[in-house]
Amino acid sequence: MGTARLYGAVAASAFRRYATYRRATLAGVFTNSVFGLIIACTYVALWDERPHLGGYDQAQALTFVWVGQALYAVMMLGIPSGFEAELAERIRSGDVAVDLYRPVDLQGWWLAQDMGRACFQLLGRGAVPMAVGALAFRLALPVSPARWLGFLVSVLLGLLVSFALRYLVALSAFWLLEGGGVAQMYGISATFFCGMLLPLNAFPGAFGDVARALPFSALLQVPADVLMGTARGGGAAAGLLFQAAWAAVLLGAGRLLGTVATRRVVVQGG
Repeated sequence: MGTARLYGAVAASAFRRYATYRRATLAGVFTNSVFGLIIACTYVALWDERPHLGGYDQAQALTFVWVGQALYAVMMLGIPSGFEAELAERIRSGDVAVDLYRPVDLQGWWLAQDMGRACFQLLGRGAVPMAVGALAFRLALPVSPARWLGFLVSVLLGLLVSFALRYLVALSAFWLLEGGGVAQMYGISATFFCGMLLPLNAFPGAFGDVARALPFSALLQVPADVLMGTARGGGAAAGLLFQAAWAAVLLGAGRLLGTVATRRVVVQGG
């Protein structure tokens, strides 16, 4: 089996695996829809007081809310509990030694799994909350197919950044053995600095500039701006380039750190 077919099979297997969790998916759809309604009502009140906060009108701000709810599970925001938890446990137990003997790249294997997971989450948990938002509020959704295509490309690049960050979180277990603390720190940072609580464009001064320059903004802020056509400094192309650059840097860092880490595989207690 060729490498591309192997990774495709791994992604398809992950898709089917998450598709079996129907009750969890329905619970996630309900949760994202309810939280979306709560946050949207808060934004309505806030934008009534500050009509152009962050350069958004109210419809754009509400669109940002529902894009965030649609991408919450896709980008694994909050405390991550995807492949990174499984990989960290395999590192802690020493089972990762078996993974390293497989004739397949470790990073590529987990990336394929995460792509399959994210594809299901986009369809299973992303579409319905967005539809709920569109029915309940006036959103600034584009009619141009090209804009939607650019959004999907941005989501893919954001997912690469998300995977690369969580892969680094998992690799920290080579040194810490218990990666729960790092995962929690990552979850808090990613949720805040991606714009889930408030669009980064609303952050003031230098703090806002720094927040938009961090890789977390590639997870939500950039995809939302690409969808709405509100991207700053060069438009959608600049946003996609920003995401691609961070993806390349972080994936490269993961590969380098993985090379260093696998030279000191330690079985806890062994």
